[in-house]
Amino acid sequence: MIMARSWMDMLAVLLLAVSFYKGSCVPVETKESWEYVDVRDGAHMFCWLYYGNSSSASYKDLPLVMWLQGGPGGSSCGFGNFEEIGPLDRDLKLRETSWVRAASVLFVDNPVGTGYSYTDTEDALTKDVAMVASDMMVLLKSFFSKQTEFQSIPFYIFSESYGGKMAAAISLELTKAVQAGSIKCNFAGVALGDSWISPVDSVMTWGPYLYSTSLLDDNGLDEVTNAAKAVLEAVRQGQYQKATDLWSITENVVEQNTNGVNFYNILTQNSDEMVKTSSDQTNGFLSSLKRRHIRPLHRQSLSELMNGPIRKKLGVIPNNVTWGGQAEAVFESMAGDFMKPVVDIVDQLLAAGVNVTIYNGQLDLIVDTMGQELWVKQLKWDGLQYFNKMKWTALEDPQTQRQTGAFYKTYKNFAFYWILKAGHMIPSDQGPMALRMLKMVTQHE
Repeated sequence: MIMARSWMDMLAVLLLAVSFYKGSCVPVETKESWEYVDVRDGAHMFCWLYYGNSSSASYKDLPLVMWLQGGPGGSSCGFGNFEEIGPLDRDLKLRETSWVRAASVLFVDNPVGTGYSYTDTEDALTKDVAMVASDMMVLLKSFFSKQTEFQSIPFYIFSESYGGKMAAAISLELTKAVQAGSIKCNFAGVALGDSWISPVDSVMTWGPYLYSTSLLDDNGLDEVTNAAKAVLEAVRQGQYQKATDLWSITENVVEQNTNGVNFYNILTQNSDEMVKTSSDQTNGFLSSLKRRHIRPLHRQSLSELMNGPIRKKLGVIPNNVTWGGQAEAVFESMAGDFMKPVVDIVDQLLAAGVNVTIYNGQLDLIVDTMGQELWVKQLKWDGLQYFNKMKWTALEDPQTQRQTGAFYKTYKNFAFYWILKAGHMIPSDQGPMALRMLKMVTQHE
């Protein structure tokens, strides 16, 4: 194994925006550091920190945000960084809505096997969110022990998709670790974006949502509903591996009845970079998940960037590791846990006084807002009845005056943001609104 550079060695590194292969050198004065942390024998997790770069505040006066991607198997250091909230976009151009303008951002390729993270054998891959959370406690203990200046800075976990399911479990374990004194940090809250908290509630609302947006007719609604009911029955019987397979079948039914709707944004066509290849011609569960939920996070141009110039820049990636090379194996390893709900974990977080934020894109299908609202209504949190009686507040679109960009409401330690004109990847679709939401949640607006 190639040993990672230490945090201190990398502390003063500056990000060079386009010097890698564009022939020019435009420095972005954002300090960075990165390293591998061995979270278990044979399990190596990669993380990349950008220090907050605000014109009006030092990073010590800004919050620290950890970003967790979905999948499972999607790379925070790749997709989240270069496609959503990092200082540069996939073309290495400055991102005006980068979250680094309002916070220090820690990208973690999680679970192990994701992105640049890797395992020595497939047996070391995680099997469920409990194992994911256990690994993350090792990484966070290492991070806050080395980066002592962040111990008192408000620390938030933001997530997307399956990353939200993992974030919930991680947040609960972190709360326990902080209380026990084993991890020193100022944990301030978790934000669950378009998150796979109650999978069956998402699946059961696909039909009604598509029907209400004129993407299904009566016959299509019946077919999707019947397929979804089979998923529900498997979940009720505790047959979660079967439920995952039936979930994939339900997606096939949706595609057949909608002329291939984009699960991540119902008004957007799938990327040309995600067309079928010869390897996709085989039938089966793995082929379907790869096409719908792994490849969108590993499009060709991003893969070329991460396995080319960025790999060279980092200088610590072992020769036998390919960015995203274990992504499919990560998903397969977690398949038995995929359809399990974690609503009870959210309840435990709220009861413990942890600040919990839900945010969801209006145009998302895979985790539609209707499904999110269903599981929220299942919470046993004692503030839910008061939250439900509240009216939401409109937020103006930061880009267009006198147009509504979102709604939100908050009661005690729970908040919900409805982001308009956005799909599954909210920062990609509505970057200014996502940045404003970040500032509101972290109270640094």
